[in-house]
This record gives sequence, structure tokens and C-alpha cells, in this order.
Amino acid sequence: MAHRYFLIISLCGLLAACSADVSEQNNAPYNQSFPSQSGGTFIDAMPSDPSSLIFMVAGESASSAITANIFNTLLRYNKDLDLAGELAQSWQVAADQKTITFHLKPGLVWADGRPLTSEDVYFTWQLIIDEKTRSPYASDFQLVTKAETPDKLTFVVHYDQAFSPALDSWAGLQILPKHKLAGQDIHTTSFTQKPLGSHYYQLKEWRHGEYLKLERNPKAVLGQAQINTLIERIIPDPGAQFLELMADHIDSMNMDPITYARIIPSRPELQARLNQYKALGNSYTYLGFNLKRQPFNDVRIRKAINYAIDKQEIIDGVYLGLGEQIASPYKPGTRWSNPQLKPYAFDPQKARTLLAEAGYKDTDGDGILERDGKKLSFEVLTNHGNKEREKTVVIIQRRLKEVGIDIRIRSIEWASFITRFIKTGDFDAVVLGWQLGLEPDQYGIWHSSQQKPGQFNFIGYNNPKVDKLLEQGRSEFDPDKRMHVYHQFAEALYEDSPIVYLSAGYGLTAIHKRVQGIMNPVPPAGVGYDSQKWYIPLPLRRTQIQAE
Repeated sequence: MAHRYFLIISLCGLLAACSADVSEQNNAPYNQSFPSQSGGTFIDAMPSDPSSLIFMVAGESASSAITANIFNTLLRYNKDLDLAGELAQSWQVAADQKTITFHLKPGLVWADGRPLTSEDVYFTWQLIIDEKTRSPYASDFQLVTKAETPDKLTFVVHYDQAFSPALDSWAGLQILPKHKLAGQDIHTTSFTQKPLGSHYYQLKEWRHGEYLKLERNPKAVLGQAQINTLIERIIPDPGAQFLELMADHIDSMNMDPITYARIIPSRPELQARLNQYKALGNSYTYLGFNLKRQPFNDVRIRKAINYAIDKQEIIDGVYLGLGEQIASPYKPGTRWSNPQLKPYAFDPQKARTLLAEAGYKDTDGDGILERDGKKLSFEVLTNHGNKEREKTVVIIQRRLKEVGIDIRIRSIEWASFITRFIKTGDFDAVVLGWQLGLEPDQYGIWHSSQQKPGQFNFIGYNNPKVDKLLEQGRSEFDPDKRMHVYHQFAEALYEDSPIVYLSAGYGLTAIHKRVQGIMNPVPPAGVGYDSQKWYIPLPLRRTQIQAE
């Protein structure tokens, strides 16, 4: 499953491409290999319920983690990060790059036995481009000027202009059942809580705030998964997640740096039971400003804040060095990351100079700057339970106070954070993270047209030069020319400073050794690739499932 980009609960909340750090301790039978066998239950943990189980509406990681097991896409990325067919058996791109013809695999069915056809694909396309859906991904599919279904197994899309991210976009669109959703309000339908899909699993039960239980779909279009039941427990606090992992009540969790680098290595009994995985992911944490509110409409204020924050202090103190400073919204070391840009230095004096140029002074001697009688003070929101972000905001608060800026911190439960504040634009500033895909196009995040409720440009960024570059990048197929376009795009963002890049972090994951069948070495697509082939040997299974 591939999505171009989505909001993430935490940087360590994703199974990205990883390298294994596996204990060599002998702890039979966990270090014993068993033949593949079906059955068993895998228990994971996540910090929050999904806001919806229709991903095109939700656009966030909690939704993706569940729906990727329930719904299929036309295309997907294979273990080497090349496009391959999922629902599509084959596809052809016309010589002028303006028409794509998808041929579906024969015999596809939904979990209820109804045929899955090109009509479902056409319906899903119509749904995502409908303005009432308010999907943050709509812009990619609104470029399709005409779609056709010549027969039940053929879906054809036409573009007015060549669209370089086209195939990638179809690898991210989860196909929905027309016979269940036609005529329904996508935001109020019960389908968002009780979905019907075609993939390896189906939702069996959802106890909000407790867990989601998925059971194997006997009609899965790609065949049967090995593990019978997946349970995703909702445990907001990482410390509580770790206690459950130590007690053997869950099989996997996404760890904070202290747990990964200090606690597990100091506990031989945990090393004997757990495999650890680490990767620099395609994601980053940032401080974002509401550019429609004062004082953030002044670039001097944004740059002053950027200079006032010590990013390395955050990386060392919060992430124990497991992160990197960045200067563009791309993974370091990739061709899309502009090597000429250097992260904003920690320079409090430069910050004070910019604030003074913007007219701010401390007239009453309380240490907080004012202009026209108004204090330079604002609120920063982040998601409750993400300890790294909560610690990061405290460091930001201290550093900004040193240059005369007062901030108030507020942490909010994830689903409420997204629905009440992000989608409505009701905030001053936020500490959040973006998970990015392989495709460099970030039109949905940064183009000025993407500011409606539910869309991803919720900070209100508007720069005609950036708009033009993003449009140019979408129509350019030459890799070197595209690289140049996105380097210019990153440079424009750097000068505008609409966000402060705080760090590109590592995904840190622990998986119990009872889970076998994980690819070794881990492929470029990540440790979670082909997880339908994972299995839990009978001698290693729990006798009782504590989540139930």
C-alpha cells in the first residue's frame, strides 16, 4: 500500500525500510525456526483510534494502518520499490502519456462475495473527486478529464496533459465497493465504522478506545494471509505500551529512542524475546504556523523562530541522536533533497535582530516582547501521548522564551486534534509530522489551491512561484529536470520558512520473536512488506488473548 503523503501520529509509528538489530542470545524455542503454518493472533499497539476507516477522507496514519489490511489498490510497490499490479493484472500508458488503461485480474470479489469490477474503480474515482468528499488527495484525480469502463475488467483514464505522478497516485487509491456506498454520505455512513473490503483481512470488531480486531478474509483477492487474527490495541501512552510488551501482552510496538537505545539493550530477557528494527524513514517532524493569523504572516517572525530553536538539542535530548537535521521536505540523501540548502543555524542573536526589525520590543521589562501593546504570545498544539513531540514543544518553549516569545502548550487526543483543529484550521501553531511517499510531488501539501477544510495545506501557505514549480514538476518526466524543479521548490520554502523543520527521525520497532516469516534481509520496501506471509508457529502462540 502506498500513499503519497499523510499526517503521522509519530515518526516511530511506521514500519519503514529497516535494518535488523537481532539479539544472538539463545532462547529456545524463540530462536528455533518452524515451518510456515496458518492460524494464531498477532497483537500490535497504536496510540489512537482512526478518525475514519475510509482513508481518502481520513488522510492520517492511524487510518492507513488499519485500512491497508482491508482494501486493495490497482497498483502497489514491490519489495524493491518498483510498481507492480495488485488489483490490476496489467496496465498500458499511451505514447503521449495522457491515457492509462488498467486491466483487472479476473475473478475479483468483495468479502461478501459480490464481484469487484471496473465499475467499483470508476465509482471510487468519482467519489474522491466529488467536492462533498473533501478528500486531501482529490487534486491528483481531478486531473483525469475522462474515465471509461469498456468492460467489467477494463478501466481507462484520460488526462489533458501528461501527469508524471499518475501511476503513483493509482497505487495510493484504495478501491471501495459501489454496492455498499452508492448514494450514501461518505462522512456519515456506517461504512466508516464497519467497512467491507477485498484484502487479506476484514474488520470483526471495533471497541473505541480499546482495540480493533481484524480477521482473515476467506475471499481475499490476493489469497490467504497466514495469521488468522490481527488485534490493534489502543494504548495512548508509550510507557504503557512497553509494559504490555514486557508482560507479553502485545507482539509489536513502535518505540521511543530511550526504549530502543537504552532499556532493551540493558535487559537480556527482552533481547532474548524481541527483534529490533531501525530505519531513517521518509518522514519528518515540524513546527507549522497558521499563516492566516498574525504574527505568522510576517516572514521575519517565522525566520526568527527558526533561528531561535536549537534543532540539534531536540535530536540529542529527545531522540538520543537518532535523527538528522534537514533543510527541505525530502528524505536526506535522496536526489530530491537539495544539497545546497543547510538547516537554519541556532542563532538567538539573529532571532532577536529579526524580531526587532519586525517592531517588537520588551517595553515593560517582563521578558516578553510586544508590538502595539500586544504580547508576542501564541499557542502550540500537538497530539497527546506522543512523548517525543511533547518533550520537543517544551524545549521550543524554553528557547523561544529566551528571545522574548511566550508560547502555551496544549496536547490533544489524535482524532480530535485532526477533526476539530487541523481540518478546520483552528490553531496558531502545531508540532506534527509528515510521512512522505517515493514520489516527490507535494502539490497537496503546499499548493495554494489545497486549503479547503480537510485538505493538507491547512497552514495556509500561498506562494505563486511555488505553485508554478509544483505544477511544472507534475508535468515533467525527465528525472534530472524534475530534480531541478523540486530543488527550486525546496529553496523557495527555505526562504519563506512557513514551517520549522525539527528533525528527520528514525522508525524504531520491536517485534516478538514468536513472529516468523519476516523477510531477512529486510527489503527496501521495509520490514512490514509481505506481512501476510508472517506466521506464528503453534508452539509459540499464546494460550489466551489478553486483548479480548
